[in-house]
Amino acid sequence: MPDEKELAHEVERDTFTAQLQNMVLESNDVQEFLTGLVTIAAEAFTGRYGDVFCGITLLRPRSMITVASSSDRARLVDEVQYGFDDGPCLRAARDGVIIHVPDFLAESRFPEYRRAIAAYGLRSALGIPIRLDEGASAGLDFYSTEPGTFDDRGIAVAEKFARDASQSLRLAVRIAKLTDGTMNLRAAMESRTSIDMAIGAIMAQNRCGQDEATEILRRASSNRNMKLRDLSADILSSLGQQKPVTTHFDA
Repeated sequence: MPDEKELAHEVERDTFTAQLQNMVLESNDVQEFLTGLVTIAAEAFTGRYGDVFCGITLLRPRSMITVASSSDRARLVDEVQYGFDDGPCLRAARDGVIIHVPDFLAESRFPEYRRAIAAYGLRSALGIPIRLDEGASAGLDFYSTEPGTFDDRGIAVAEKFARDASQSLRLAVRIAKLTDGTMNLRAAMESRTSIDMAIGAIMAQNRCGQDEATEILRRASSNRNMKLRDLSADILSSLGQQKPVTTHFDA
């Protein structure tokens, strides 16, 4: 039978998993979820491993890098890493391997970055990869002002933390992907609706057919160096169409 420590650990782990699941449901977007994730991670390590703060980098195909930090100090040191386009978190996310820096003052990898980061008073760091779906990946970074903070036990705890977080992060990324797709489709349909309405207005004003009206709109778009949807919106506005164009997505 499991001893008391094992039971306590399982309860703690179940509580953490439940927290992440609730965060997925309550967060408005991936950015908010990531901020909550690194905040929990920093709180879990601080005290037991000294003063620890965290950052995370999310890499998705055809999307901008998404980052989150547990505090202003974490954000500042993350910006140093992104400025050099290298560091424990980015390497963990890109290469899918653990990057452990016991002491930045004795570190031989990424020399320019490590000198810059040491100026912020950081001495050790730990980058943990989080594997996701469809080419997406993430790196979870733990920073400490003390050298040798992350021993074998600390690394094992961080790995387990990342494994527990991966399921919820996968779900958050999938939801974000669906949301992005819906927003893009909504924008495309609204754009198409505006263009069709503008073509109808040109047909009425010029007493011409749809093909001729479409060509008039295209020529005007080219001559004015404006996108069709923007020119169409201007035409509708000039005709007194003040309400925004809506589609069947709008409730």
